[in-house]
Amino acid sequence: MKLNERSLAFYATCDTPADNAGFLYKKGGRHAAYHRRWFVLRGNMLFYFEDAASREPVGVIILEGCTVELVEAAEEFAFAVRFAGSRARTYVLAAESQAAMEGWVKALSRASFDYLRLVVRELEQQLAAVRAGGGPPPAHRPRALPPLPSKENGCAVWSAETPAASAPVRANPGSRPGPEPPPLPPRRRASAPNGPLDSASFAQLHEWYGQEVRALRSQWLSSQAQP
Repeated sequence: MKLNERSLAFYATCDTPADNAGFLYKKGGRHAAYHRRWFVLRGNMLFYFEDAASREPVGVIILEGCTVELVEAAEEFAFAVRFAGSRARTYVLAAESQAAMEGWVKALSRASFDYLRLVVRELEQQLAAVRAGGGPPPAHRPRALPPLPSKENGCAVWSAETPAASAPVRANPGSRPGPEPPPLPPRRRASAPNGPLDSASFAQLHEWYGQEVRALRSQWLSSQAQP
């Protein structure tokens, strides 16, 4: 296949996100020395540059008909891109860490069209099996949320018992009776004396509720003042 160098250079340095990128040590073809190069994986093409700031790749490896495998080499974290054929070249690369090596091996193994073809074939087989079964697989139903706590006078009641069913609190016979707590205000109705609540302004609501709070407070203070 004939490749246009200008098109490859543009594709190697375009702004679209790469599938993987980073520094690798590449073993020379004729010499045993390793050279640190900046590698960029885009699709099934592995470009390598002199450094990360270079705008033109030094070379490209077409990842078709190859296997990626771990090898024993002078450099640590080494792996090889091996092509079939007696005259085919084997590219020996080395990463800078174990995690980087695993990431590169996984990305390069999935970069070829042969791998994508296998994935598509497996998905087609799964789709055919689902259709043969009479319908789509059952959808995952999320777990039901617990019911919201009931409210009494605007406050959440976290206990499941109702006030009438709760056990009365027994006072200690030897203790002196303390002051009784103020009575609870009655439940709010859907309307106010001068009209519905949803049409009232904030100042009117504040005045209505304030009057009742003041009346309840006065009633409680008067009950505490009596012997």
